[in-house]
Amino acid sequence: MNNITEQFIAESRTFLLSDYLPKVESCLERLTDEEIWWRPNEESNSIGNLLMHLEGSTRNWIISVAGESYSPRNRQQEFDERKHIPKVELLGKLRRTVTEGATILTGIDADQLLQKRPAGSEEVTVLWAIYHAVEHFAMHTGQIIMLAKMLSKERIRLSD
Repeated sequence: MNNITEQFIAESRTFLLSDYLPKVESCLERLTDEEIWWRPNEESNSIGNLLMHLEGSTRNWIISVAGESYSPRNRQQEFDERKHIPKVELLGKLRRTVTEGATILTGIDADQLLQKRPAGSEEVTVLWAIYHAVEHFAMHTGQIIMLAKMLSKERIRLSD
């Protein structure tokens, strides 16, 4: 494996495991199960929906596409869910998926990064799938932080 590949994989794993996931966990520690399912209006997502979506998206792009281990997904259900699934269940599933994805990433080499893989109705490189998964996780982490700050009675401080 060359240095650029090693660095890209290591930093992708760090963002997911050591930066974004801990920020999500910190937010959830301060919220009740009821609060994580609050939404400002019917067109908006709750934190619960975002957790389901992050798990599904990470599983899709890293485990299914990059890792070539197909796992069925009902993307729309991630946003349509209204049943109040407990945060411990949602977070446990997200942790398992991120951990499995991080393990898969360690096995990817430079040649694999440039391979094209099927992704729904399109084909993307493994590099694209990983990059998308990480930036997508970052975007929704920011939404979760914002919603948690709106809902929490405690001050939420997250390191940069």
